[in-house]
Amino acid sequence: MWSRHLLALALALAAPAALAQEIVGDAIPKSLTGQPGDAARGRAIVANRSVGLCLLCHSGPIAEERFQGDLAPSLAGAGTRWSAGQLRLRIVDGSRLNADTIMPPYYRTTGLQRVARNFEGKTILTAAQVEDVVAYLVTLKD
Repeated sequence: MWSRHLLALALALAAPAALAQEIVGDAIPKSLTGQPGDAARGRAIVANRSVGLCLLCHSGPIAEERFQGDLAPSLAGAGTRWSAGQLRLRIVDGSRLNADTIMPPYYRTTGLQRVARNFEGKTILTAAQVEDVVAYLVTLKD
């Protein structure tokens, strides 16, 4: 009996995230939160090496941050190259587009390997943070 209740609870908690992540082509067209993100907060997340970790691999138009990455594409012009939905999917789970990507899935909790116990079942970014980063990246038009 308890196992049925636990299963129902787990499904109920997972359903909103799963529904919000409907993939169409190479994009997640709908916001994960139903609300637009905030570009200023998104820029802060991208620049913060202890939150977004973006600049470990990417470079971008964030002059105050020295020692930016060169393993991944520059974020400059991201809003020209990709739509909000395409950026959203790349942040949520880039492995859906490239199984060999080294970019971690920022909004996925299943099918992961070598996750420290204190991070199990947690996403790197919240849905709101993903939307904030998307809002910032779409402003980068070169």
